[in-house]
Amino acid sequence: MTQKSDAKRGATRNLRTGLALSLLVCTMTGLAFASVPLYRLFCQVTGYGGTTQVAETAPEWVSERLITVRFNADVNPKLPWHFQPLERAITLRVGEPGLAFYRAVNLTDRTVSGTATFNVTPLKAGQYFNKTQCFCFDEQHLEAGEAVEMGVSFFIDPAILEDRNLDDVTTVTLSYTFFRSLDDEADAGPPAADADGRSLASLLARPAAAGPGKGSDL
Repeated sequence: MTQKSDAKRGATRNLRTGLALSLLVCTMTGLAFASVPLYRLFCQVTGYGGTTQVAETAPEWVSERLITVRFNADVNPKLPWHFQPLERAITLRVGEPGLAFYRAVNLTDRTVSGTATFNVTPLKAGQYFNKTQCFCFDEQHLEAGEAVEMGVSFFIDPAILEDRNLDDVTTVTLSYTFFRSLDDEADAGPPAADADGRSLASLLARPAAAGPGKGSDL
């Protein structure tokens, strides 16, 4: 009788232990999935890691302080695009709206989709760099050999004037890196000639499509 009772108690403990472990696994899994959006939200609110901010409109007040904004462009090797800024830098006053364009060219003979990540350096300036419109807000789709100009509208928040830690900042670099979209079905092979047999050089020399490009909202 005692042996049966001990066996029963042991089975109960094992069951409780199993349930506890299952609950722990489920909790950790939930936290893992939640951590990405929470981390992204944290970066957007604080500017951590050079994450830029999003604003509806530029401020009405403009300071006399000048800041030069430089533009950088990179492409992940899996994305067969050529991507570069149309101008390397512009200088504007704090609070003044700025507008810059990047040019992207699909180097393949099929439609390819890409998504841009971004940050600014120095990293501590991220919380004061605001975008009102940007091609990076949406996934971009370029058809075979297509070239487009994509715009970004931005300003430096006048609140930077009150942050003594930013007194030494005279130049900010806005960097984008384009990655191939996860659901893109195009082949990731080397760049090919376009449908008319033209070369890579001819693709890069081709005029961009009229307007600021797909998804730019500018």
